[in-house]
Amino acid sequence: MTPSDNTEAATPGGVPAQAERPRRDILAVVVRFQSLIGLALVLAGGIAFSPVRRGTLLFLAPDNVANIIRAVSETGIIALGMTFVIITGGIDLSVGALLGLSSVLTATLLVNGGWGVLPTLAAVLAAGTLFGMAQGVISTRFRLEAFIVTLAGLQIARGLALVISHNQYINISYGEGAGLAPQAFAVLGTRLFGNVVPVATLVFLALAVIATVLLNTTRFGRYVFAVGGNERASRLSGIPVGQVRIAVYGLTGFMSAAAGIVHAGQFSFGSPNDGAGYELTAIAAVVIGGTSLFGGAGTMVGTIAGSIMLGALANILQLNNISAALQLLATGAIIVLAAVLQAIVGRRDGSGR
Repeated sequence: MTPSDNTEAATPGGVPAQAERPRRDILAVVVRFQSLIGLALVLAGGIAFSPVRRGTLLFLAPDNVANIIRAVSETGIIALGMTFVIITGGIDLSVGALLGLSSVLTATLLVNGGWGVLPTLAAVLAAGTLFGMAQGVISTRFRLEAFIVTLAGLQIARGLALVISHNQYINISYGEGAGLAPQAFAVLGTRLFGNVVPVATLVFLALAVIATVLLNTTRFGRYVFAVGGNERASRLSGIPVGQVRIAVYGLTGFMSAAAGIVHAGQFSFGSPNDGAGYELTAIAAVVIGGTSLFGGAGTMVGTIAGSIMLGALANILQLNNISAALQLLATGAIIVLAAVLQAIVGRRDGSGR
């Protein structure tokens, strides 16, 4: 018998290659569509384990659905920016604290500063973008790990929020006169289409469309994938690697500031403690969405699906009176599982680093 006659050549582990290949292909499909698969499983679980009141599944009640998409909006906006950073192989741990700082800045300018809505939005978004870009400059210029730089950024943003607010909630009341915010800002806390769709969700969807177009159809988006895929080859190809890295951190800062503005509008106050733990949820949404922690691959659609999945999961746990501690454990476990699957598939394809 010649080698070509052996139709079941064994792998190094002794498993026939033809038997091993389908398993690997299935795993690759699971990783590719993990956000949609996870979302479908969570929705099915939400329906199956939903408490019932007056013959109605609470999970599917219009008010509850509105609460889910409202809660998803803030972390979803942050996750959009985080997707760019992780595709380049970076990480940003400051996003939750920057949300808190942005909410405090928004409330302070509207209430204490007497600013109008548009100047306040422009100032807060600019401040968030500059904060993110500063982290990118420090990380790139001094070749420091983004983990360290953004961890320091988390502390700085939280400290600035405490100083500006004097460690106090800044309530936003609407009307004319000193100490009152313009009524137009209250729109962010309202719901449309039969009191079902929060305006904050529409902001999230609008930013998601912009982020998707930017990542998938522009030269900048191609640069982001290239830098994450192979930084050295990108540099040799003439791609301004440093500028791309600074820009993605600026984008994350912008999105975090936008989430802070939405937060202040929804709850009518700014607090220096807002956004605690949001970085974990945003990273989880991105990783669950299929963006590789190794860099070079990812989708905005996956990030959006991952955000909705986490929001629905948290909601069904709350409806069943599951403690917040177990919710954190579930989120952490999901991140680890998604990362392990990515590592296995990446190692198989030779793309893991």
